[in-house]
Amino acid sequence: MQNLYSNILQAKKDNQKLLAILIDPEKVSIEQVVVLSEKIKASPATHIFVGGSTFSGTHLDQLIATLKKGTQLPILIFPGHPSQISNEADGILFLSLLSGRNPEYLIEHHINSVEALEKSNLEIIPTGYLLIDGGKETAVQRVSQTQPIEHNNIELAYKTAKAGEFLGKKLIYLEAGSGANQHVSLEMIRFVSQNIYIPLIVGGGIRSMKTIQEVYESGADLVVIGTAFENDSNFFSL
Repeated sequence: MQNLYSNILQAKKDNQKLLAILIDPEKVSIEQVVVLSEKIKASPATHIFVGGSTFSGTHLDQLIATLKKGTQLPILIFPGHPSQISNEADGILFLSLLSGRNPEYLIEHHINSVEALEKSNLEIIPTGYLLIDGGKETAVQRVSQTQPIEHNNIELAYKTAKAGEFLGKKLIYLEAGSGANQHVSLEMIRFVSQNIYIPLIVGGGIRSMKTIQEVYESGADLVVIGTAFENDSNFFSL
């Protein structure tokens, strides 16, 4: 499955809002994926993201293959480390943690992943990743050893996102972190979306359908649900 980015761009042009379910392979077994696949099929999800900040297991290929059997949705790797690359997926968000200054997450991991990516058939989508303070320390913050952008520092978030766009990133991802106490503010989403031209992804701390709709209305093109779906696989049935 190719043209993932083209489809995201077209959806933005058509004002079609997208929704990704984030599966953390560290928290989900193969057996659970079989059940989750049915739940995902019944949900309004348009994409599946797979990855986690601390995952180092060996069942990633099998997990993604099982997801592909159970759903027809495009699967993108949301990597925390080069070891999380799997050719079973359709594409990869090639993340640069632009909000931090740790060279490992700005470029070093990318260099270390080149060999695996060149051997793969993955569609590679350069993505500017911004960690926004969600009211608690997240796994991303601990692992990357970077500080998030303050929740109310809209100007810095905008300038960082815009710099990412100038650098050639194809997506901007505003992330409050897994299990965040608060999601990225609607004011920040609105200002960033109004001042960049590339699609905007927003995730972290989103726990209700009402909030999803508010985030969409503020300018997000794709919303990511992770913890809320992990905790309640009937989330979209409520």
